[in-house]
Amino acid sequence: MVDTTPLTRAVEQFADRLRAAPQSRLQRGAAGEALGVARELAARAQRLEAPGAEPREMPDAGMFAVADQLTVAAHDLATVAPDESTVAEAADLVVEAQRRAGV
Repeated sequence: MVDTTPLTRAVEQFADRLRAAPQSRLQRGAAGEALGVARELAARAQRLEAPGAEPREMPDAGMFAVADQLTVAAHDLATVAPDESTVAEAADLVVEAQRRAGV
């Protein structure tokens, strides 16, 4: 069983901060950063689930939904992650996106 705690913790922290962020912060780029990392996590999960298939891009559901999109994408990746290094890489992406988002 793969320990997905690092990814879960990183995503919970980022998602909580996004939910608490003012609209102005989301508009200044925090939502875009979160959507970008959510899309990357979703694409990684899809590539693991269906090697060789072209991943579908996660749609932009709006700045107020991005925390949920990030959470779902991370959960999907955690479900199919083959090892701890995959989880650690994904957690690092989330932490870096949160730093860039400034939340």
